[in-house]
Amino acid sequence: MEELASALLSTFEDYRLSKGEKAAFRELLMEYQEDTDALNFVRNKAFDIVNIHMQKQQSFDISGFKWLEHIVKTIDVVRASGASAINAEAYFSPGEDCKRRIVGLISNAKSSVDVCVFTISDDDISRALYSAHQRGINVRIITDNDKANDLGSDVDRLIDQGVPTVKDISDKHMHHKFALIDGLYLINGSFNWTRSATKYNNENITVVGDVGLVKHFSERFEGLWKEFKA
Repeated sequence: MEELASALLSTFEDYRLSKGEKAAFRELLMEYQEDTDALNFVRNKAFDIVNIHMQKQQSFDISGFKWLEHIVKTIDVVRASGASAINAEAYFSPGEDCKRRIVGLISNAKSSVDVCVFTISDDDISRALYSAHQRGINVRIITDNDKANDLGSDVDRLIDQGVPTVKDISDKHMHHKFALIDGLYLINGSFNWTRSATKYNNENITVVGDVGLVKHFSERFEGLWKEFKA
């Protein structure tokens, strides 16, 4: 967030956002286009900057408000581009890329998030799931019953928070690692939704918007949901 705050302040030095600054700032924001928290931080920070400026000036200054308008419009453009159709993407760990993409897609979901994963212990992902549930998104989770009992698992906490969740009912493992966003996008790969997968493991996810693949995985999800909910 420091980088974003610094970029904002540098563009405000002359109370205007030049064409070059706007392009550079938009390019920086594109790195965070699926990170709702980061984009909200930038927007709130921009308002704070103008508010502090107006208090120091002790007078109305239209230039600050024009700068703010351009910043907000740039953020809106980046948000809109992040919601565009996905063909195929690949991300790898160790590193934050897999987790950041998962959190971004969950945070920007419009209607539904169906999760079918072996385990969930990454607090950032868990918070994104709960936040989506809170804002009315239809979140459903299928997970493994044994792994749900592991130290650090977030599954029972999500259940306590009211997120609809079912566990497999056998001595075998529910080892899938996929999720469906809005019935449009599939997240799939070896990546476990854990801190270790982000920090240490060589893992991957792919994100695709292929209608056929989404349909097949959706049918499998509904079958497992019906089986384990019984």
